Amino acid sequence: MGLYFKYFKIHFKSELQYKLSFIMSFIAQFFVFFGYYFTIICLFDKFSNIKGFTLYEVLLTFGIIQFGFSFCETFFRGIDQFDNLILKGYFDRLLLRPRNILLQVFCEEVSFIKLSRLIQSIIVLVIAIIKIDVVWNVEKIITLVFMLISSIFIFLSILIITAAYCFYTVKGLEVRNVLTCGCREMAQYPIGIFRKGFIIFFTCIVPFGFINYYPLLFILGKEVNKLLIISPLITLVYLVPSVIIFYRGMRRYSSVGS
Repeated sequence: MGLYFKYFKIHFKSELQYKLSFIMSFIAQFFVFFGYYFTIICLFDKFSNIKGFTLYEVLLTFGIIQFGFSFCETFFRGIDQFDNLILKGYFDRLLLRPRNILLQVFCEEVSFIKLSRLIQSIIVLVIAIIKIDVVWNVEKIITLVFMLISSIFIFLSILIITAAYCFYTVKGLEVRNVLTCGCREMAQYPIGIFRKGFIIFFTCIVPFGFINYYPLLFILGKEVNKLLIISPLITLVYLVPSVIIFYRGMRRYSSVGS
């Protein structure tokens, strides 16, 4: 981790070389995120609930998903832009270093501009937690913490899998956008509001349901099964195969040469 923090400082100093550009981009990200938030507010201006879920219950889900996505975009930007390493031949450079490959990929880029989204997602979370009709106790707080951690894990897993896809196709932008942005747009609402096919997909294929739905039911008191407290940790099982797939894909990599 010491290596990551050294790169962290380097990227921070690099982005601050152009302070005005950094500030303007930071503000622009604020308005991008606000657009998503404003859409939900407008929706609930017309409807009091969506299949039994109120505004602040949906905002809690929204905040959790946006937190995980923004965290990965900020601190794991290198894996998000992995296809550029392949296209430009920079991946060869990483292979020559006696360090863990994935760690080096994570270190390649840190986007402090995306901190704007991360901060806003935390603000939305705080508002939802305060306003939501829930009597908080230790079990529900632990469940919420697991949901936040698992939100990071699921997006990181998807980014690693799409990076592995680049070993076969070089460019992975379309697949990455479908699995990250597409899933984010769907998962920022409780998946219980969708049709059965979507619920099965987001439970068995890409397990967002164990982040934004099943543990949410426990927090809201709609389910009492205490196994739902640890259900978000299922995403750890999803993370391990994604790392294995990445290293298997790496075997197919052929150097760009000189």
